[in-house]
Amino acid sequence: MRLKLNELESITLGAQRVVIEDGKVRFHRFTREEEIFYKHRDDTQGRSFSARCAAPAGVRLSFRTDSKTLRIAAVTAPATSRSYFSFDVFENGKLVDTLDNFKDEDLLEDYTEQIFPLGRHEKTFSLSEGASVVTVYFPWSVFIDDMEVELDDGTSLEPVKPEKILLAYGDSITQGYDAMRPSNRYIAKLADFLGAQEINRAIGGEIFVPELVENKLDLAPDYISVAYGTNDWSTTDGKVFLENARRFYTSLAEHYPNSKIFAITPIWRANFEDDKPFGSFFSVEELIRQATCECKNVTVISGFDLVGHETGLFADLRLHPRDAGFEQYFQNLSKKIGELL
Repeated sequence: MRLKLNELESITLGAQRVVIEDGKVRFHRFTREEEIFYKHRDDTQGRSFSARCAAPAGVRLSFRTDSKTLRIAAVTAPATSRSYFSFDVFENGKLVDTLDNFKDEDLLEDYTEQIFPLGRHEKTFSLSEGASVVTVYFPWSVFIDDMEVELDDGTSLEPVKPEKILLAYGDSITQGYDAMRPSNRYIAKLADFLGAQEINRAIGGEIFVPELVENKLDLAPDYISVAYGTNDWSTTDGKVFLENARRFYTSLAEHYPNSKIFAITPIWRANFEDDKPFGSFFSVEELIRQATCECKNVTVISGFDLVGHETGLFADLRLHPRDAGFEQYFQNLSKKIGELL
């Protein structure tokens, strides 16, 4: 049986809305207001923020079924500068298989600029006998222009939803660059560790923009993570950064007074010793600590050592972690957060 729109809506996590547009099923992780905001950012900054908005980072399907098969068909289109993608299918917490466009390709050490085929891809996955919990992690890198999900006729379908919510703000690294498997992103793993639904608001290339959080979202997150700073260091100065970061964190703290907010400072990058108008790379963390000092529910977590200082842990050999780098990021971050909780 092919799932209808209302059934897809019921089992989707991390999306603001699931809709049919131009006869196609599409998943939106941002609100309409946020999408308009990022379209304005495109126009004023000459960037492609709104395209990156369209990538369903953090979106997943989560349901219990007794179906013996799961069929996924998806039409993919560009959304970021990366063309590789993967749907990761898990059953009862264990990886079953993936639907991707790179498994049969020869990957370069830096695979970030390789061109992989987009368009329509489909696959049928075999599931176990009896009822099980199935999770499908969506790509962070491409736009899903249409999608079909099919189970065996006459089988059960029950949504499975975590009790808690993790709202994640950040730049490309929190969006997912450059994990080959979306389930390996540090923020996806952190959400699972916390038993929380991931609500991903990260955009590649982004900096602290206070306007993004001036309007409260219609949700009550248990946890909020914020991981900006590396792009700010490259593009702005310390004075502007401090003001923007202070406004950003103050708005979050006021809107969500009962949330535990984690301010994660930038991880290591290969050129961290470069001279920038901003100043030292380490001053980013110093200014974030200043910006959050009066926010009672914000805890700063130093990020510089969360990923090893080895280019081999980074897909582009300088900035964006590969899957092994993300595993280190998650392990070290979850240990720190576990101690705080």
